[in-house]
Amino acid sequence: MERMITLVLLVLIVGSAHALPHHGNHHGDPTHESRPNSRVTMQIDGETRIIRSNGIPDHEPGDFPRQGNPNAVSVQSHEFRMPANPVARKEVTPMRGPIGVALNGVPFDPGTAEWWSSNGRTHDRSSGWNYEALSGHIDLGLDDHHAHVQPTGTYHYHGLPTGIIEASPHARGDALPAAMILIGYAADGFPIYAEYAHRDPMDASSPLTKMRSSYALKAGTRPDGATGPGGAYDGTFVQDWTYLKDTGDLDECNGRFGVTPEYPDGTYYYMATDAFPFLPRCFRGTPDRSFRHGGGGGASPPMRPSHRPTRRR
Repeated sequence: MERMITLVLLVLIVGSAHALPHHGNHHGDPTHESRPNSRVTMQIDGETRIIRSNGIPDHEPGDFPRQGNPNAVSVQSHEFRMPANPVARKEVTPMRGPIGVALNGVPFDPGTAEWWSSNGRTHDRSSGWNYEALSGHIDLGLDDHHAHVQPTGTYHYHGLPTGIIEASPHARGDALPAAMILIGYAADGFPIYAEYAHRDPMDASSPLTKMRSSYALKAGTRPDGATGPGGAYDGTFVQDWTYLKDTGDLDECNGRFGVTPEYPDGTYYYMATDAFPFLPRCFRGTPDRSFRHGGGGGASPPMRPSHRPTRRR
């Protein structure tokens, strides 16, 4: 069944207008000869799904370096491994490093290296206040695909990968998609879909609807002085948000169990949403260690501070 699912996925990808490369094929925009072609392969080896890529997206990325992000996109040697038959656990595992990889071989990495500090230092992880990349309150140089670049040259998504979604054969512009859109796989092996899923999760004939996360901004104001940045909880920091069970469609990891085109018998799956947390921030299964350092086989090391966060006026 898993082999058949993978083959169906490859057929869907190849059939799109912006087909993803597999088995070493090249793909790229011929009008941008200076940008390397995207290269990605995906295979099932026993109980393991393996995705290898050079980290170059199959869509046109933003113009990097740019304001808020001084780094240039460069070729990587990503090798991501994950369970081909993942198992959901009762207890979730917190995010550490990239949470998954898109079908084009680009990592999903919602975390940032920017932390608030009470003593004037830009990045003090011990403060406990982590800047949220998609808050709209800091400039991290994200492009139209909600992505930017690490100092190592690793291009990575912080939110919905619009280029992948728009190229899907199921996409219909501003209208509802024709079917759920698979955009990648998480580090624990479960699939990641974009925004829309069936209203009744176990009924493939029920209409698609935009999934709602179960997170909300905290009430009141943050602590100030030495313990916090002060001000209202407005989404600037990850810690401005709280999970409220059953207030949306998704659980604390932005996922749920249901049927999908690729898994007609049902599976746990994650959703990328247009509201916080945007991408999963925890795992329902067991993440593979290859994701801890951005991908094995010579891939980028853990994210380092890339720039000083700048508040947008």
